[in-house]
Amino acid sequence: MPRSPRIHRYRDGDELVARAANMLLQRLISLQAGGTHVPQLGLSGGRIASQVYAAFAQVAPLTPFDPALLELWWTDERFVPLHDDFRHAGQTLSSLAGALAFDPARTHPMPAADGQVELDQAARVYAQELGDTVFDICMLGMGPDGHVAAIFRDHPSFEPTSQTVIPVRDSPKPPGERLSVSLSVLNRSREVWFVVNGAEKAAAVREALSGNPDVPAARVGGSVRTLWLVDEPAAAELPWHVCDL
Repeated sequence: MPRSPRIHRYRDGDELVARAANMLLQRLISLQAGGTHVPQLGLSGGRIASQVYAAFAQVAPLTPFDPALLELWWTDERFVPLHDDFRHAGQTLSSLAGALAFDPARTHPMPAADGQVELDQAARVYAQELGDTVFDICMLGMGPDGHVAAIFRDHPSFEPTSQTVIPVRDSPKPPGERLSVSLSVLNRSREVWFVVNGAEKAAAVREALSGNPDVPAARVGGSVRTLWLVDEPAAAELPWHVCDL
């Protein structure tokens, strides 16, 4: 993988969620502390991510964290109508925005399939909005096949591209149409945090951390640091000496 990762192993999914949420909160507070930089946060979708965001929203209001001084971006999106329950942005904001007042001007969901733009145009629109933004922290999950964002193994989404946002068709997971930032955008992130749980992902975790180039997750790392936050079932195929307790 592009940079040497640091691996944190937790007893179960509940501990993983709580620790990931607290780590994210403390890191964002640290980034905001100087008062001159608005942190850029890349968000992923998925069940474990939604749980982390919900836990974050529970504890953040009691701290110096300022939600108005944070730029929210998405790494991928299901290309479905705006109010579809499948949209990552809707799921994320329902977890976060009930307790935290984010600035709408600093909240950047990907376009929806609302009939105004088709998939390729939607990718171009988001690429223009994203520009040369560098995520201070990019939160990522990983599928059992090793996919990240909407970049899938043995799929055109994994092919080299000069685009920063790609249209994804015939996705191995429904829905078939998606949007995703490219590997180049993920890899220009200062910090990449993988949050992965479940025994069904243990083989993919091992492959990614062994640097298998056929696994999308193995091709992603932050320019400053890469963290893998995993529960024991997801880390089951890793030797203990590569994990930080």
